[in-house]
Amino acid sequence: MTTPRILNSIAFFQPTDDGEPIRSVVTQSKDAVVVAWYIQQGQQIPLHVHPQGQDTWTVLTGKGHYYLDNNGTTKPIMAGDVVVAHTGEVHGVFNDNPEPLAFISVVSPADAGYQPI
Repeated sequence: MTTPRILNSIAFFQPTDDGEPIRSVVTQSKDAVVVAWYIQQGQQIPLHVHPQGQDTWTVLTGKGHYYLDNNGTTKPIMAGDVVVAHTGEVHGVFNDNPEPLAFISVVSPADAGYQPI
């Protein structure tokens, strides 16, 4: 049995109205975890770090405010951006736009860990 190498991310986006975006794993190996995020207006991914690895986002649709540190400093991100949080760098995002923010996150390695701030 072979692992699929081409995956349609659209099938993994899960909108929710309960205030919390859903983390949908697209695929996972020891090397990386690929996740689809769909963040509606007013939703956020809280500040966090990956102590043992990197988190790279490819923004597909929408806009948001990307957290750069634990002081709440943000920078706008939008469709077409690739955003990188290197090992141990604080990051997260808030969507205050009416259009949903959808992106693919690749955390590498898969055991990079997760630590809320």
